[in-house]
This record gives sequence, structure tokens and C-alpha cells, in this order.
Amino acid sequence: MEIIKTFTFGAIKSHYHGLREFSTRLPGLLSDITVLDMTRVIAGPYCTMLIGDLGANVIKLESHEGDESRKWGPPFMKDNTESYYSLCVNRSKRSVCVDFKKPEGKQIIYDLVKKCDVLVENYIPGKLDQWDVGYDKLRQLNSQLIYCSITGFGPVGPYAKKPGYDVIAAAMGGLVHVTGERNGRPVKVGIPATDLATGLHAFGAILTALYYREKTGKGQKIDCNLLSTQISIMINVAGNYLNCGIEGERWGTAHANVVPYQAFPTKDGDIVIGATSNAQFVDLCRKIGREDMANDARFKNNSDRVVNRDVLIENISRMTIKKTKKEWWELLKNASFASGPVNSIKEVFEDEHVKAVGIVQELPHPLIGTMKTTAPPTTYSEGGNYVRSAPPLLGEHTKEVLSDFLGYSSTTIKELFNTNVVR
Repeated sequence: MEIIKTFTFGAIKSHYHGLREFSTRLPGLLSDITVLDMTRVIAGPYCTMLIGDLGANVIKLESHEGDESRKWGPPFMKDNTESYYSLCVNRSKRSVCVDFKKPEGKQIIYDLVKKCDVLVENYIPGKLDQWDVGYDKLRQLNSQLIYCSITGFGPVGPYAKKPGYDVIAAAMGGLVHVTGERNGRPVKVGIPATDLATGLHAFGAILTALYYREKTGKGQKIDCNLLSTQISIMINVAGNYLNCGIEGERWGTAHANVVPYQAFPTKDGDIVIGATSNAQFVDLCRKIGREDMANDARFKNNSDRVVNRDVLIENISRMTIKKTKKEWWELLKNASFASGPVNSIKEVFEDEHVKAVGIVQELPHPLIGTMKTTAPPTTYSEGGNYVRSAPPLLGEHTKEVLSDFLGYSSTTIKELFNTNVVR
């Protein structure tokens, strides 16, 4: 990973000449794929960023106002021009600003679609059809186009036309209901987990459709939505209800079916411990100096430990509170059961393992000089999955794409700018 980090940053830095056209200059498993990204906020941009990290030419098509997440701050970059929020899901792309409600702007989309392999959008179902840039129109221009639509509730059903955001789908899909302390109010997850899961589903679906097209020559339409994704990832909570009629509950950091498996207090924070087998439980008892619990009939098997959860957790907590997080981490680091400290974000990035795997990388940026980002978590022995370029400024590559990718003349491009069709 360290080799990849050095190569990526060095290659990007050496090619940085104002126009940050990096993705085509670094190797990648998808370097022959072009994606038209008509998404905003998180789920769609996250999906297309993953594709861009694999080398695809991702063209982020924005309105003159831009992706609304560019304004979601503070914190903002220099001169309050760009939010750091939008940076986290828009690297490895180029930005083009087009008013596609105008006939000339619509034509630009048509020309782009003819040369693209994939289009990803997250408008309310039917909205792009009203502007004559929906799937039915675009597949006539490119029969091999893979068109992925990411929405809140999908194209059918009574909620189809409703706008959807992460916390709404998380609430309606049951995640908020089962998140929080046992006797507390429901809470949202600290990151937009539903958005990210939907983006990952879309990412996998697009790659599957590309594979299918390779075999058949056929494009297709893909529909992903937040609510269905959220319900699908409720896994055991959904299964317990559907098959046993058991309602989901809030467990804090604990597990409904495995004990002990939760956070325990220390002198200066919390540490999570998961002993999921009888042998691991015996090892835990030994490590915390409570060998007697290993022979206690109340804790003999996991089912017994679930029944006697409260007394067991209390006994373990009495021991863990005697040491600091660091002391327990050193003591339990090589145990047979899993454990780990509850880190602050500062502690995350100061962790020795996090530093060793090189997941934090730096990229040149025209406004702030250098920006840091987390790298793709998946590595490949062949090809490349790299952080390729910093997120583009609004419309940064409009002229470049019109000229180099679409082959428009300088006269045509000048007219498009003068008439405010593009920015």
C-alpha cells in the first residue's frame, strides 16, 4: 500500500498543470470506461467516485449552481467557495457545468451520452423525462448505455415521487428505530450509512451490467433506491421479525443474540469486546482476572449468557473500569477474541496500523494547495484502485471536455459560454 501511495501522489503531482486530467494518465481496471455523472449529494457521487478510483473517465455534469452539497458547510475551503462536505465523495472526476434545460445544453448531453458507457443520475423519477433527457430518450442515442437511477423510493409505488434523503430512508426502513441506547430515544447513525450502502449497491450493479454488456452487447436500466437498500441491510433484525415475529430493539453497542459483544467502560473511555464462542469467553475471563465466571452455570453457553446478560455485563464492567483504554488494548491485543478501543477521529488517524496501511493520502488542490483524503480501502494485485485527482472545482473542466472529449470547435465553445449554456 505504501508503494501505491507513493506512486499515486508522485504521478499526480508530476502531471499537475492546472487542468487536473489524471485518471487517463494512471493505470486502472476501468480506464476504458466513461461515466456521465448526473448525481448530487452522497449516494450517487460516492458510487461514481468508486468507479473513478478504478480509472474510469468520470464527467460530473452539474447545473450552473452546482451540486448542492458544495454549499453544505461550514467548514468551507478558501473564500467560502467549496464545502469540505462535497470533497469527500467527488475525487477522481471532472466537472462540467451545463444548463440542460436549454436546447443547446440538451444537445451537449446527447453528444456526451453517445460517447459514454454509463450514466448515473439521482433525480426524482420522471423529472429527467420531462426535460427529454431520461432513459427512454437516451437509449435511442446509445443502445449500449448502462443507465443507473438512484432514488429515494424507486420508480414505482405510492412513494415514488417523494424526495428521499439518508435519514428519511433510515427512519422509514427501521435503522433509526434499532439505533441508540436501550432505554433512550432513537438516533441516526453518525454517517449517512443508507446513502453509502445504496452507492455501493449501485457500484456493484453497474459493474455487473458492464460484464453483461461485454457478453451480450446490450445496455440496460438499473434502479437503486434508499428505502429498499435500507430494508435489505437490516439482515438478522428483518429476518427475526419476518420469521419469528420478534420486533427489533435498540441495544446500544450490544448484540441482540451474542453476549458479551459490546462496549465496556475503562478509566478514560470505552473498549469494545466480542467473545463469540465458549472458548473465547473462557479466554476473556482469564484476561480480565475473573476465571470464576468461566465455570459459572449462568454463563456456560452463549444462550445462557444472553439470558443472564445484565449480570454478566455488570461483572465484566467492574473489571474493565480498572484500566485505561491503552492498557486494555495492550493486554488484549493478542487475545483469541476480538477487541478494540472506541477511538475519537483524532485517535483513528494517529493509530499505528492506520498509518502503516497508508489509507490517508494527499492531493494537490488549486484553492488550498494540498488536501487530504482517505484512500480506496480495496487493493488489487492487477490494475489500479487509486486516489487519482482532487475533487474538481465547479465547471473546472467544461472547456476541456467540450473540446478534447466532444471535439467542439473553439467558435462553438465560445458561443456556448457567451449564451450561458455552459459555465
